[in-house]
Amino acid sequence: MSATSQSEGEPVRGKRADALRNQRRLLEAAAAVFVESGVDAPVRQIASRAGVGMGTIYRHFPTRADLVVAVYRHQVEACAEAGPALLAEAHSPSAALTRWVDLFVDFLVTKHGLAKALQSGSGSFETLHTYFIDRLLPVCEELLVAAAEAGEIEPGVRAYELMRGIGNLCIGRGDDPGYDPRRLVELLLRGLRSPQSP
Repeated sequence: MSATSQSEGEPVRGKRADALRNQRRLLEAAAAVFVESGVDAPVRQIASRAGVGMGTIYRHFPTRADLVVAVYRHQVEACAEAGPALLAEAHSPSAALTRWVDLFVDFLVTKHGLAKALQSGSGSFETLHTYFIDRLLPVCEELLVAAAEAGEIEPGVRAYELMRGIGNLCIGRGDDPGYDPRRLVELLLRGLRSPQSP
């Protein structure tokens, strides 16, 4: 490759990196707005949160369904990537598991709103649910195995059962400000602890 063509390629890569950063910022803003105001929140609220014009959002996501699906996938990826990172940096595997579950609960609070929005679509939600399971089940399993091998939780806890149980606790939140799924999830995690674990 010549020096000219190489230098010509650099701005393109830079532009792509900027576009990816902008898209990530949009998705993070949309996810936060969806948690606060639901998936029917006005696009201008998302644009304001992201610090961009509404046209930028429509350029990336022509329809609300496109935005909802993209937020869902973005949150699944963030949750999947967090597991190994937490395991590497936390002082113990059970601490990593607890922090990951906290992120998972954040995701689920949004996910149920997203799921409702997608149920009117043509099979979109089934595809995304499979994607969700395929990406997050191995991460949860890795955290559980590490915590069990360290003697911090009882062995034999199945990732699918734990994720399903947490999901069921989060469904109850709905629009009830008096219901706090985090408190119950914390009790659930305490129940996993090994008797000799502090």
